[in-house]
Amino acid sequence: MSAPVIAAEGLSKWYGQIIGLNDVTFEVPPGITGLLGPNGAGKSTFMKLATGQLQPSKGRIAVLGQTIWGNPSLYFRIGFCPEQDAFYERMTGLEWVAALVRLNGADETSAAGAARRALGLVDLLDAADRRIGAYSKGMRQRVKMAQAIAHDPELLILDEPLAGMDPLARRKTIRMIKEWGREGRSVLVSSHVLHEIESMTPNILLINQGRILAEGNVHQIRDLIDEHPHKVYVKADRTRALARELLAQEDVLSLAFEGEAVVVQTSKPDAFYARLTELAASGVHGAIHEVTSPDDNLQAVFEYLVK
Repeated sequence: MSAPVIAAEGLSKWYGQIIGLNDVTFEVPPGITGLLGPNGAGKSTFMKLATGQLQPSKGRIAVLGQTIWGNPSLYFRIGFCPEQDAFYERMTGLEWVAALVRLNGADETSAAGAARRALGLVDLLDAADRRIGAYSKGMRQRVKMAQAIAHDPELLILDEPLAGMDPLARRKTIRMIKEWGREGRSVLVSSHVLHEIESMTPNILLINQGRILAEGNVHQIRDLIDEHPHKVYVKADRTRALARELLAQEDVLSLAFEGEAVVVQTSKPDAFYARLTELAASGVHGAIHEVTSPDDNLQAVFEYLVK
């Protein structure tokens, strides 16, 4: 197995009497990982610890195999897109990104070239020579993404990068993050909007009130929650006949009709889907037209774990 890109052990961070992270231990594997949780869950605190901006109150955190706190040589290998804006508003986007690249040791010409490439990646070249003070919220988000990728880092840490973007820009950014993952970069991206992360990666960390609730593949996490009833909507040619047969199965907890669909709650979704596939193949109740489930997604898993 590949070494984790981030590893935390007994990690805690508190601000006076306020706990930001509370004794968390986990590993972030290579590839794209979503950090999910409501606002105030501890996502930004964790990302600031992972980028060396904060010192742990307790425990340890290693990034790319090294301790991050007080290790500036490691910063060159990390790109960070913060949630908060911090710009020199009178600078153009090109000037601002180039200035940050120069802080990595590049000369003026190389920095300008890297800045232009990065602005091109985030589809912001047409606004490169405009002052940041005139940028929209979505453009400000994209220029922060540009500075994160400009020095070609191995690991990208993106804190709510889609906030404030219009739907088209969100789709483009999601595609871009997925492409970075395919290129071999590792990406840790946070959001409180679960379907956005679900469109990027199935690998997640669920965080709430400073604690890690679950980690790993979202479907594996869902399967481990045996007591969580799984709801399935089914439409068929002979829905009521199908319902009578399904009701006889011991893993079916309840059954109801909603319009032309039968709504089944099952305690063993994998077995249920296997049996439903066999029934569809047999054609005994006619064609099965639709099978959907609101519980086979991140929102359902997260809401259950939080409760």
